Amino acid sequence: MTASSERPSSLAGLCPVASGTVARLQAPSIAPGPGVVNVAVVTACQRHHCDGLSTPALWDRVATMARVLESLVSLGRQLAGGMGAAVVTVALVHTGVLEPLETWALDRLFEFRGARQPSAPIVIVTIDEASNTELHTQWPFPRAMHGALLDRISAGGPLAIGVDLIFDRPSSRGLKDDRALSAAVARAGNVVLAAAPTVDPQTLQQQGISLKRIDENPPLPTIRQGAADVGSVNVFYDADGLIRRVPLRVGVGERTLPGFDAALHRIAARAGLVVAPLPAAAEVLINFRGGPRTFPWLPYYRVLRGEIRPEAFQGKIVLVGQASKALQDFHPTPFAGLDGMTGVEIHANALDTLVSGDAIREIPRWVATLVAVVTALLGSALVGRLRALRALGAAVLVWGILTLGAIAGFALGDVWMRGMAGTIALVLGYGSTVVEHFVREQREKRRLSRFFSPHVLRTVVRASDKLSSRRRLVTVLFSDLRGFTSISEKLQPEQVAAMLREYLTEMTEIVFDHDGTVDKYIGDCVMALYNVPSEDPEHAIKAVRTGLAFQERTLAAAARWEAKFGVRIRNGVGINTGEAIVGILGSRQRFEYTAIGDTVNLAARLESITKDYGASIIVSESTYEHVKGVVATRELGAVTVRGKSVPVKIYAVLATDVRKYPRAVLDAAAALTDAATGLVCRVGTVDISEGGLALADVPADWTVGSTVRLRLEKGALAIPIVAEGTIVWRRGAHAGVSFTAIEPESVPVVAEYVAGRKGPGPSTTR
Repeated sequence: MTASSERPSSLAGLCPVASGTVARLQAPSIAPGPGVVNVAVVTACQRHHCDGLSTPALWDRVATMARVLESLVSLGRQLAGGMGAAVVTVALVHTGVLEPLETWALDRLFEFRGARQPSAPIVIVTIDEASNTELHTQWPFPRAMHGALLDRISAGGPLAIGVDLIFDRPSSRGLKDDRALSAAVARAGNVVLAAAPTVDPQTLQQQGISLKRIDENPPLPTIRQGAADVGSVNVFYDADGLIRRVPLRVGVGERTLPGFDAALHRIAARAGLVVAPLPAAAEVLINFRGGPRTFPWLPYYRVLRGEIRPEAFQGKIVLVGQASKALQDFHPTPFAGLDGMTGVEIHANALDTLVSGDAIREIPRWVATLVAVVTALLGSALVGRLRALRALGAAVLVWGILTLGAIAGFALGDVWMRGMAGTIALVLGYGSTVVEHFVREQREKRRLSRFFSPHVLRTVVRASDKLSSRRRLVTVLFSDLRGFTSISEKLQPEQVAAMLREYLTEMTEIVFDHDGTVDKYIGDCVMALYNVPSEDPEHAIKAVRTGLAFQERTLAAAARWEAKFGVRIRNGVGINTGEAIVGILGSRQRFEYTAIGDTVNLAARLESITKDYGASIIVSESTYEHVKGVVATRELGAVTVRGKSVPVKIYAVLATDVRKYPRAVLDAAAALTDAATGLVCRVGTVDISEGGLALADVPADWTVGSTVRLRLEKGALAIPIVAEGTIVWRRGAHAGVSFTAIEPESVPVVAEYVAGRKGPGPSTTR
């Protein structure tokens, strides 16, 4: 057998009016930040009616068009990765890059389906190595020997005989040899002979003309005159070098030659075999029944010698062809792979396909391409809907369904749906969208990291709708350093910037540790929000705990800075809870995540009056209602805050339950001096920590919130300790003092004493 090798725009809606004025609907422009959309604008319509519509109706239509366009733009942005994947997949299909993958997948479908029992009565007489040996002759065999073979086969009454051998040149043994074969062909009356048309491109260089020399390579007229038909044995190689299809007709110049298998189909049908009609297509995909030797093989020499009786061919379609490796008529096929299948058995598979009428039906490429486009968009949509990991599971499920559908369609209906394009489209749609989301999330993380803690940030970037501005309950914290202005006046700007960076970094860590959001920095002031962007039932408690942690961290910084610059600093915190507008706010050029409203203003006012009340942390009544019973507080009364006409009840937060410093038992003399009156009182000590100390024998008129100066000496102290603090709790004659400042010389004394003498158990000094 000889095989031939082949194979974003703007939207404008115009509204004519009687005067000739035109109202133009322009496309919406999308602002660079989330939540800011500039919707389409209608610029002119000077009459009350347009095309029979009233002005309100026209405005409604315009608004509807704008909303639809906005939705389409949003959907396009969400599916951008899928649309890109679809374009790439269509290009790959159109250029044929994916065809080798598609035919490879077709071979796998054959493997999944498995071999089938042939339905047509086909037998193959093979010219194999054994025949060469047994007949003691070399190839090509005498044509008279072929004639004798045909006589023995035809004596059994076969339906048709197909000879897959080319007799296009006279026999080397003379005319008598050709006539012997011709006579046998004529006696049989149902023999189809083979032709192998070739096209030989030629160029006449001097004339510069390109020509094609077409040679039909038909059997010699002497031989073919008695044949029932002559058919082309040419088959087509796919791009990967495998044979999967066979022609039903071949154009030879102005003539059309039937395919070898189509000619045998016609002769067998004329002999009475029930056959399916020939397809109208010029070629068919062979529905291979299996690998080599799926059809019965009968050695040429055994038939010739009469070892196989003629009755074996009764009612059969007999094919005669080469089956010797030495004759090189082996070709790769789906079941045989690169080891190859004999040309004559390929024709047996093709003929059985035509007789049964079950040629592989190929779904049109445009349908497969459309499915690929849909899967690309689906892969992208799954990422947007389910997030990456769950979307991967859903994508695998979609791929599994498509694959099972393709296998079922092929096995049960002989239908081939190109599926590799859909697979690649699904992978590209999913993968590109995952990458796009990752890049966008990283960009958003960099932009929003100054607002949110890493934990909250992950939630925010995956649910950007949480950033849209809306009214909600929020707890607002303002914190400011008192005394920092004095330090900044003494230092170079570079030193101030370094100190401020150190301080704000520590404060920001505290906010993030308590699930807060840093709204902004105003000099040395920190504004933080709680219960945003996600709901947090303990938002007010966490805000208060943030303020208490601020006090502790500021105390440590104050000691360092006072030792270095000789200036004392304090930290004041104001906290208020209420409703505010929270989200992305600002202009198209600059926007940020923030909160606005009276709740924010009151929190700022509370921070400003902390120094007036000698309290480190002041909360509003609304915040107090959320933290009472959890955080120790002291009512300060009702005050009229600037900007508020109604007095506001306020509370000071006491640090009783927050200090967690290790403590050490201390037996020393202590002198308390009231900072406001100068009154001095001698008391005893219980224990001490780096954050404060517990005292005994404290008179009742020394109340919680009093600011005191302390001097501790004698006992186990080699060097006196001098500090300032606030009484934060009272239990009978006992009181707890929280340090607000420690003399530089006393700081190492306290630290060394506590480190050397700290004991187990809960601390009474917090």
